[in-house]
Amino acid sequence: MAKIVVLGAGISGHTASALIKKKLGKKHEVVVVTPNAYYHWIPSNIWVGVGRMTVDQVRFRLDKRYEKAGIVYKQAKAVSFHPEGDEKTDKGYVTIEYTGQNKEGETEKVDYDFLINATGPNLNFAATEGLGPGKNTVSVCSYSHAEEAWKKLQESIAKMEKGERQKFLIGVGHPGATCQGAAFEYILNVAYEIKKRKLSHLADIKWITNEYEIGDFGMGGAYIKRAGYITSTKIFAESFLIQRNIRWIKRAGVKKVEPGKAYYETLDGSEGEETFDFAMLIPAFNGPGFKAYDKKGEDITSKLFMPNGFMKVDADYTKKPFEEWSAADWPSTYQNPDYENIFAAGIAFAPPHSISKPMFSPSGTGIFPAPPRTGMPSGVTGKVVADNIVDWIKQGKPSLKHKASMAKMGAACIVSAGYGLINGAAATMTVYPIVQDWDKYPEYGRDLKYTVGEAGLAGHWLKWFMHYMFLHKAKGYPFWWLLPE
Repeated sequence: MAKIVVLGAGISGHTASALIKKKLGKKHEVVVVTPNAYYHWIPSNIWVGVGRMTVDQVRFRLDKRYEKAGIVYKQAKAVSFHPEGDEKTDKGYVTIEYTGQNKEGETEKVDYDFLINATGPNLNFAATEGLGPGKNTVSVCSYSHAEEAWKKLQESIAKMEKGERQKFLIGVGHPGATCQGAAFEYILNVAYEIKKRKLSHLADIKWITNEYEIGDFGMGGAYIKRAGYITSTKIFAESFLIQRNIRWIKRAGVKKVEPGKAYYETLDGSEGEETFDFAMLIPAFNGPGFKAYDKKGEDITSKLFMPNGFMKVDADYTKKPFEEWSAADWPSTYQNPDYENIFAAGIAFAPPHSISKPMFSPSGTGIFPAPPRTGMPSGVTGKVVADNIVDWIKQGKPSLKHKASMAKMGAACIVSAGYGLINGAAATMTVYPIVQDWDKYPEYGRDLKYTVGEAGLAGHWLKWFMHYMFLHKAKGYPFWWLLPE
């Protein structure tokens, strides 16, 4: 009997554990370790943050789901990795600390035959002084953050209803932050809610981003086919802001936030500050900061993890000039190069480099987006890792025939721009591949047959449908395995 341990129950971890259990059945053990009591569909946090959905509409309890599936569930956080075992055992294990199940604070060693690290990111609010919930800004990175954002937003709306002008600052709160898409969705939805209440004349809404151009989204921007024409995501994204009278600050890295004021540095070296009444700024991401030890107890963290805390996989991490980066640098199996039974999926794997070109201010501050790995890529990498482990167990040897490089993977993105059956809106965009392949597509870096974009009500209906479809899949409802990642 093989024992597969999955760390994390987000999109990638939940996908991997559910698929492995379904394909291997009762003969093998699947264990999920996560500090969370709930699974939640992160893309819909945007709607929680504007009061269009409740927290319970985007989450469900994990214990019932895993009990039904026959998956062992441990509500705990991973603390350290021991891939070689120790002096008492040769079997690899992780040390965990319980956060629930009436075992808070208790530690345990969980051994494994295969380990999947799908822990996702640490929300590094501390990297920007004064940033984050409980301080000077709100967030939509978790359902509890989004719920707080809605409470704060209502306060600003109430002030506008009394005739008081309000300033809204929305975007990213660190020079190297990613997830511009989530912040972009949120600013469009905030603008929609204000307009619906006929309060736009009392709102100053501003977008702040570390992107060199609006619409970069951490993937170096893109050219898309739209209505028979080729246009850039810069024009596509800027048009959404202009239509809603949203101004912007680009090429900016937020360095510090005080009550009602954000300080930033721009690529040209100038310093700026922006006042606000309401601010939602996405933090930087890094790995959880795990430690790893060999059989003798010596620190081997650098063998498993990059300095940013994300796990090393089958990528080319060689430092080289931007002009020498290539599609071949990106991983395809997500297997750790030193320990073949350890994999990392979703945001947990370390990308070999950014997708957007690195840009630095005269002071040396890097002001450019980190590469996105959320949503569709997370689900696909979780599935690929699961399929390779299943094959390995069934065949008794590794084949790793299932591959999913982000340089050979497409992604669909739907950016909500307002909620409503009749007057909702969204921008729908597909990109192929996610990471540009300039050798294969020398003109645009991507295949324009599959890199397209449209805007309108139909996109909102599709995003609405996907909310329920992916929750259906995650809950293990009938024929869940037939639904795509």
